[in-house]
Amino acid sequence: MLLAFCGGKHDPQAVLSAFRAHFGNIPIVGGSAAGALVNGACGYSGLEIAVAAIFDPALVPQVLAESGLETNEQETGRRLGARLARTATDQAAVMLLFDSVARSAPLQLHPASEVVRGVTDGLAGRPVRLFGGGTLTDMNLSDAWVFDGNTVRKHAVVALVFPPQIGAEIVILHGCRPVSTFMEITRIDGAEVFELDGRPALAVIEQMLGLPLGGSQGQDLSLIATLGEKQGDPFAPYEESAYVNRLILSANRAAGSITLFEPDFARGTRVQIMARDNGLMLDSVRQGIAGLNQVIAGRETLLALYIDCAGRASARSGAAVEEADLVRTLLPPALPLLGFYSGVEVAPFDGYSRPLDWTGVVTVLCRMP
Repeated sequence: MLLAFCGGKHDPQAVLSAFRAHFGNIPIVGGSAAGALVNGACGYSGLEIAVAAIFDPALVPQVLAESGLETNEQETGRRLGARLARTATDQAAVMLLFDSVARSAPLQLHPASEVVRGVTDGLAGRPVRLFGGGTLTDMNLSDAWVFDGNTVRKHAVVALVFPPQIGAEIVILHGCRPVSTFMEITRIDGAEVFELDGRPALAVIEQMLGLPLGGSQGQDLSLIATLGEKQGDPFAPYEESAYVNRLILSANRAAGSITLFEPDFARGTRVQIMARDNGLMLDSVRQGIAGLNQVIAGRETLLALYIDCAGRASARSGAAVEEADLVRTLLPPALPLLGFYSGVEVAPFDGYSRPLDWTGVVTVLCRMP
């Protein structure tokens, strides 16, 4: 099997044909990528092609795919989850991929929260190590597609079910800090937040950040702040890993609202405005990879997969250091690495898998003892 991620300037059918001509009729799974990384380099020019090959038939994952995201994301996820429940063993490593962009004009995303909620419902309690992400063709959210093992698909979700002899060690890299007290969402419709504590959401965020935002500038709001929901004890000391953050897709000055990447917050959800902190992001990489390296020390490691929010790239975050370069140089050099810049990341969090924003998810596949 090939795992392959391709920059959005490539014609996916041409890439698939080239792979077939060289490697023959084997499963090819992956998709478009806003950028890609391997052990020796990372980039997001749109021309990258990053590939990992699995040669041992005993280690090849089973591929499951479902179409229909354009009709109903949750139901499509539920169908896939039901198939997973029949296929996966307990605690199986399962990689989930889907195309993030439903359409570009007007921009509409496939909400990862709906997809993952459906998969979880379909699993019906079957415990698996679910991780993955949403694909993009570029950092402007222009389009997205996936390789499903046989062909190129839109509006589809794909799962790779690894055999029981492969385990997954997963670490989530963060990088946001709260800059407000807790506020309650008092008016919301889907992903569009109209009010925080009874006031227009956009005005509250502008006042807190001291920045005028809205109109065309509102498209840049997600590069500055997120809304974060703290898990567990709200009065516990600050810990970055306790937050689920939601990127802000756009702002509407006329309505005084902001639109989030996901529609999974509700009226009554208590949130904080979170500032994206490049220094904290890089510290999270250093600490997270150091801890992961301790966990995998002495084990037979097979492949590292890095699913990295496109907003963490230096071109978007403004960080002086490319954090993906930091990840690849801190991981063991002998461990094969394949990664892509994503629209959303999925990882186990607080007891179950859920979509995350502005994170990096590192998964190391290891042979079980």
